[in-house]
Amino acid sequence: MDVGEVLEKLRELAIKDKELRDRLVATRKSENPVTEFCAISTEAGLPLFNMDLIAYGEESYAAMRRSTNGGGENSPLLKWEDDAYEMFISEIEKI
Repeated sequence: MDVGEVLEKLRELAIKDKELRDRLVATRKSENPVTEFCAISTEAGLPLFNMDLIAYGEESYAAMRRSTNGGGENSPLLKWEDDAYEMFISEIEKI
């Protein structure tokens, strides 16, 4: 299962389980938020590693940039667009 699939399944679990959702959102206040987030995901049966999550965000953003404006380097970095962790937490906070 790739990182995108893990995040999608984790999102589905978080929608159904308020306690899991609250634990994931609370990682923002952690000293090591990504590490704690990955640990919670792994406890939920969805193995996730820090560097895989970080690389996924950067790769997704790079693919998005390549798909617009001919892949030019003039596109500004959008806030958190390369941070899969922040994007995920922002989404489930709204639930």
